[in-house]
Amino acid sequence: MQGLSFDFKQDFFQLFGLPATFHIDSALLDQRYHALQMQVHPDKFSHLPEAERRASMQWATRVNEAYQTLASPVGRARYLLSLHGVDTQEETNTAMPMDFLMQQMEWRDAIEEAQRESDVRALDQLELRLQHEMRELQQQLAVKIDDERDYAMAAESVRKLKFMEKIVEEIASAFDAIDH
Repeated sequence: MQGLSFDFKQDFFQLFGLPATFHIDSALLDQRYHALQMQVHPDKFSHLPEAERRASMQWATRVNEAYQTLASPVGRARYLLSLHGVDTQEETNTAMPMDFLMQQMEWRDAIEEAQRESDVRALDQLELRLQHEMRELQQQLAVKIDDERDYAMAAESVRKLKFMEKIVEEIASAFDAIDH
């Protein structure tokens, strides 16, 4: 593509020129994403032959996929672990510590009760509490991946975060149900 030299073998971190760590500079990721999109956006290549337009589309798609992955804490952790040969087994390994499972049941009960009573304030408080816990878990995940290189424990944290994301979705659904 007209002087652009991209390598599909680059991992997502290399694509954005970022260190392969869980803790990243989100503003820098955004900045580099926009710069890359300006370079590869298909509209920029609309007047060129089909092969170059297709290559531009492939690169734009790859840049978007890389950005979405790295911008999401769960996606970024999952991707980092995959770079280290670790499968998080989110779909097959649902075993969790008993205290986490109990907490999850409490969250779901609280959502059901708040929805039944149309208690938006309770949902707000639950969502804030959950977001706080997710931030704490993300900080622990950064330590497990970046400092300790304990990928097995990091994989468990990713599975926990995935469960917690589902709870956040259930809260959003409860808000929607109350609004309608």
